[in-house]
Amino acid sequence: MTQTAPGAPAIAVEHLWQVFGPNAGDRLRAALNTQDAGKALTDAGLIPAVRDATFDVARGELFVIMGLSGSGKSTLVRCMSRLIQPTSGQVRIDGEDILSASKSRMIQLRREKLGMVFQHFGLFPHLSVIDNVAFPLKVQGRKRDDRRARAAEVIRLVGLEGREDAYPRELSGGQRQRVGIARSLAVNPDVWFLDEPFSALDPLIRRQLQDEFLSIQANLRKSIVFITHDIAEALKLADRIAIMRDGHIVQIGTPSEIVLNPADDYVREFSRDVPKARHMMLSAVMDRQPENLATSGDPTKPQLRPEMTLEEAVASCAMILDPVPVCDADGKVVGMLKPDTLARALGGMVPTAAGVRPRPMPE
Repeated sequence: MTQTAPGAPAIAVEHLWQVFGPNAGDRLRAALNTQDAGKALTDAGLIPAVRDATFDVARGELFVIMGLSGSGKSTLVRCMSRLIQPTSGQVRIDGEDILSASKSRMIQLRREKLGMVFQHFGLFPHLSVIDNVAFPLKVQGRKRDDRRARAAEVIRLVGLEGREDAYPRELSGGQRQRVGIARSLAVNPDVWFLDEPFSALDPLIRRQLQDEFLSIQANLRKSIVFITHDIAEALKLADRIAIMRDGHIVQIGTPSEIVLNPADDYVREFSRDVPKARHMMLSAVMDRQPENLATSGDPTKPQLRPEMTLEEAVASCAMILDPVPVCDADGKVVGMLKPDTLARALGGMVPTAAGVRPRPMPE
């Protein structure tokens, strides 16, 4: 068994290529000697779906890969999970090179270490919810009582308690997706691959599942690769985002970096309509001059932190400001506006007594 060094990434991808077409391996090796391997392959009639992808995924990180249809994102995650055999490159999971692993070893990894969820859930129509969720444990050979107890545990985790005996045909689309998520969690995988798991759902159900997904991740801290074409979903879920175009990874960064410092016009277009205040941190705009720094905290003032977004800071500061009168054309007071109400209406987070806490970063 491969020993993983402390601090090593959960997933390491190095110079990964996936080329479709005859003699792809030999023709890729020849193309790598040219100035533009991708163009050489395309000119030769091949399809370089993933081009020289290199990145790491930290332990406990939720790493989102996004791009337009045809950008190569789904092909990339299938290469990483070896559902497709890559043409060239390396994929290491916990230090183990899975591209050289035997067929039996890959079966073992998928049963014990890798969880997968796809847009089409693939539930067994003749099995109940609990039996669908318990199925991977049955494949592992675990006893019936043991696997049903574990299945019941993850069913509660995804919010389907009370629906254990229902069949897929009796569930809504969102509920079926929860069953798919629960089934992938049943074996307690270390690494989780999700390929557009919410894209077929209605917007309201999708937002609810995104919230529940973040809650699950906050508790479990899995190493996750999540595929989406939706920038709002990526910004909501991700610790870091990789943007793909034509098989290339054109930028990797935190949601703030993607929104505030796009690498090119392609990335800029994705985030054009994203409110900057929702992603810009106070650390980017605060005064750092020593003479302006207070020597002690004032409990009457809002407790701001450098990692807060501007939106969160506005909402926090609004809590201590006095209401402002609203007047008609003749100067008559017709109402009052509380600053915190204005911040809430603009989409800001209204602080509670516990304060506004940012999402934890992976260890």
